[in-house]
Amino acid sequence: MKNSGNWTPSKFVRKNGRLTASRNRRHVGIGSRLIVDLVAEAYDRHLRHFCRGRLVDLGCGRVPLYEAYKAYILDNTCVDWANTIHKNEYLDFECDLTEKLPLESEAFDTVVLSDVLEHVPEPEALWKEMGRILVSGGRVLLNVPFYYWLHETPHDYYRYTEYALRRFATLGGFNVLVLEPLGGAPEVIADILGKILVERVPLVGRPMAMLVQSMTYRFVKTKLGKKVSAGTSQQFPLAYFLIAEKQAASAAGDP
Repeated sequence: MKNSGNWTPSKFVRKNGRLTASRNRRHVGIGSRLIVDLVAEAYDRHLRHFCRGRLVDLGCGRVPLYEAYKAYILDNTCVDWANTIHKNEYLDFECDLTEKLPLESEAFDTVVLSDVLEHVPEPEALWKEMGRILVSGGRVLLNVPFYYWLHETPHDYYRYTEYALRRFATLGGFNVLVLEPLGGAPEVIADILGKILVERVPLVGRPMAMLVQSMTYRFVKTKLGKKVSAGTSQQFPLAYFLIAEKQAASAAGDP
């Protein structure tokens, strides 16, 4: 990563020993704090177990996960495209993720693809490229939204079900190790309501949105809240988190 010494936290910050959403509105809008908190928790749980070696951060933006994964890797390579709204000084390669990546085959152990796949108009091509640049046994860690508003338009193309994610992983030559919904109906309702309050209600909208999301987050940490969230997450997921491992050539059916 270029200029790593100048890196500063953006979307994610570490607070009280855990990864969480930044409360800086320049990095995370008030209406999006809840979903970013859930995504942060997922990476915080899994990076230490599945992140290793040479890592490439695709669609990296401001590299918000750098602090979270840097202790587990040897080095990281940052890649993003010219249309990103998150330009930065850390890029190693600027390229279109729908085209062949300017990276060597079997050069990486880990791919991070955070909040990116929904912005890629040809996801099949990217899955094949991730399979090409990863070593056998290399892992992809990614998250995507599901019940979520349009963002970074007009470059917002898809919402993936768990079945679509499994299919793309399989077609790309990967085994799915982890695939979990992030949030259920309570989180979906809080996310939608929070965004409506921020966007449509003058003066009091922002504090009301913060209150709604805070109360929902606390509720889903209770015994009842966990039950309601988990019980509705299969039909009403707010987002998904996935980890997939590249199959060995023989397992993938290669000659």
